[in-house]
Amino acid sequence: MQALYDVPAPAKLNLFLHITGQRADGYHLMQSVFMLIDWCDTLHFEVRHDGRVTREDLGPALPAIDLTVRAAQALQEATHCGLGAHIGVLKKVPAQAGMGGGSSDAASTLLALNRLWNLNLPLAALESIGLKLGADVPFFLRGRNGWVEGIGEIITPLEKAHQLPQARFVVVKPEAGLDTKSIFSAPDLKRDSDSATILGFAAAQYDFGCNDLQPVAQALCPEVTQALQWLESHGLQGRMTGSGSAVFAQISHAVDLQNAPGAWQVRTCENLMIHPLAGWASDKSFG
Repeated sequence: MQALYDVPAPAKLNLFLHITGQRADGYHLMQSVFMLIDWCDTLHFEVRHDGRVTREDLGPALPAIDLTVRAAQALQEATHCGLGAHIGVLKKVPAQAGMGGGSSDAASTLLALNRLWNLNLPLAALESIGLKLGADVPFFLRGRNGWVEGIGEIITPLEKAHQLPQARFVVVKPEAGLDTKSIFSAPDLKRDSDSATILGFAAAQYDFGCNDLQPVAQALCPEVTQALQWLESHGLQGRMTGSGSAVFAQISHAVDLQNAPGAWQVRTCENLMIHPLAGWASDKSFG
């Protein structure tokens, strides 16, 4: 078996995020559109024949057990595979940003090792493993921009008439991060948004709805407000993505990004129509 190099794990933006209710078990019901962007981590895989899973940080240091390691171990457990892997992680997507970096890493790990270990699991089996790692993992496994409902497990691909047009965005990640649990446990979080429809979204794709988590996030993290104000100073209407501190705005012209605070990460991104690893699962419906 050969090693695979430079396997991408793209981030996502939530074009909107509405909380429509809460289940008895505490999980929140949501509606959102997840959109892939070209801000990516890079993962490097080599097969180990001793069954061990090891990780090397090729960029910023990560926790001892991150989602790439957990994904590899979950795949081993589910398939009783005796092979292992050495995983190199070049982390570019910021943590606690609401951009799905960890979940994307997990999905790319499952796709890569499914191939490297010759497991040939169908997409549905990978999704079952991935959902236990994080609610966003199935989206990245599906590999297409999607209308997302439930707790994140109900995904409708945005294709044909509903496909998102190509666009560019400024994405701003302040130095401070946000803990997802703190936002969702806030008593003043809006949990009763009306249900939306794909048809309604399609009429105003990049201006639809709002992020219901944003008011709570701004109260918890002043830098979110500062980042939104920075976008506004450039004539851009921003909003928060996911449950982290990153904000974004669509752009149609060049924007001077040089005057952002030095500790912020600011990047111009384009959306992706399809995940770079589309087709890596054995399920023919993937890609």
